[in-house]
Amino acid sequence: MSERKQQRAPQLRAVQTKAAILRAAAEVFDEFGFSGASISKIMKRADVTQGGMYFHFSSKEELAYAVMVGQGDGLVFPEGEDGLQHLVDITLYLAEELRHNPVLRAGVRLAVEQGEFGLRDDVAYQAWVLEFRQQLRFARAKGELQPDVDDHELAWVLVSSFTGAQLFSQASTGRADLPQRIASLWRYLLPAVATEATRENLRLTLRPTRQQTTKEPEPGREPRG
Repeated sequence: MSERKQQRAPQLRAVQTKAAILRAAAEVFDEFGFSGASISKIMKRADVTQGGMYFHFSSKEELAYAVMVGQGDGLVFPEGEDGLQHLVDITLYLAEELRHNPVLRAGVRLAVEQGEFGLRDDVAYQAWVLEFRQQLRFARAKGELQPDVDDHELAWVLVSSFTGAQLFSQASTGRADLPQRIASLWRYLLPAVATEATRENLRLTLRPTRQQTTKEPEPGREPRG
């Protein structure tokens, strides 16, 4: 093995260990919240030693912050042309992801619970404001927005409304109805922000992914190449 490969091997293991810790922490925070989570639970879930844990994170608070601000890591947004439809698709995609993605769910939960670990930090919310505002700027350039719409203010309203909707949905149905709630949010919001021509062509449901539209082979039958 070359000297360069020998140097890279420990670095790769460190990256993999850190990723495993963050994934395990997200799952534990998602299940138990900040107060119910513990370093020992996370270590056990990640299958790492105490030394491995503290090499990367010095405390549960530091780990919680990393999960909170990294809540969008690994997300793959729907494909499509930038603009208002793409923004609608992103919010519907996030609503679906919140039903089963522990990394996103944990980050969202910790953003709400951050007072329990001594924070008042809006960085996670501001990241989504920037993401949404980018699509609104494209929508503005394409003439999809009403003239009096402020894209930064609308992005803030969208993040605030989405946050409230997901909290309400979590309390009432475990987020089972969240995609429908986000569609309803858009249905009432769009007349105030989008042009009439744009509204006529907007879709408030996600297009099926290629994976969803591919028919599963029958049991015992090999898929045809």
